[in-house]
Amino acid sequence: MSTFKNEKGNPVLMKMVNAIHENKDYLGEVDGLIGDGDHGMNMNKGFMLFGKQYGDKSFTFAEGLSNLGNILFSQIGGSMGPIYGTIFMDSADEGMELEEITVKDLADMLAAGLAGLQEIVEAQVGDKTLVDTLSPAVDALKDAASAGLDFVEALENMKAAAKKGMESTKDMVAKFGRSSRLGERSRGVLDAGSVSCCIILIAMADGIAENLD
Repeated sequence: MSTFKNEKGNPVLMKMVNAIHENKDYLGEVDGLIGDGDHGMNMNKGFMLFGKQYGDKSFTFAEGLSNLGNILFSQIGGSMGPIYGTIFMDSADEGMELEEITVKDLADMLAAGLAGLQEIVEAQVGDKTLVDTLSPAVDALKDAASAGLDFVEALENMKAAAKKGMESTKDMVAKFGRSSRLGERSRGVLDAGSVSCCIILIAMADGIAENLD
């Protein structure tokens, strides 16, 4: 079975940074349809700050998530800074002591991030938030771990679940955030947070897959 060494954090985190940077305009466009249009700009600001500070440094995957989360929590505007900050820092806490990260470990890390988020925001699947992307991705990893799937296959399942979850938000009515004021008018548009979460999870999965032993 292939494994992922925690020490290989830099290439995975930098892949996530690059993915957000490449999609900042798209995220702004999606957010502008039912929000205030600054999601891409804010996310890019935080991820690029992390890249500038840590891009040439060596760190574990868990340390990278913790440092990225810290920057997002404290240095970007809007509600998404604390939301992503919490997800990444709680995920990091779950994996900080690991030398090797298994499929189950990655599932546990992201599940801890989801649990941390749901302690500060009561969003559930179906509420048109990034929970609609993150929760099915966590479930896919848990199922893959239970089935004993290889890491590469588990990551592909996670990506597919994240994408399907993101796409499901298009037909939902927003229950949280600024777009919730629009009621039925929020239907027919993807949730920007679910889109950024999908971009991040796909980049994370690809980065891990490229660095398996």
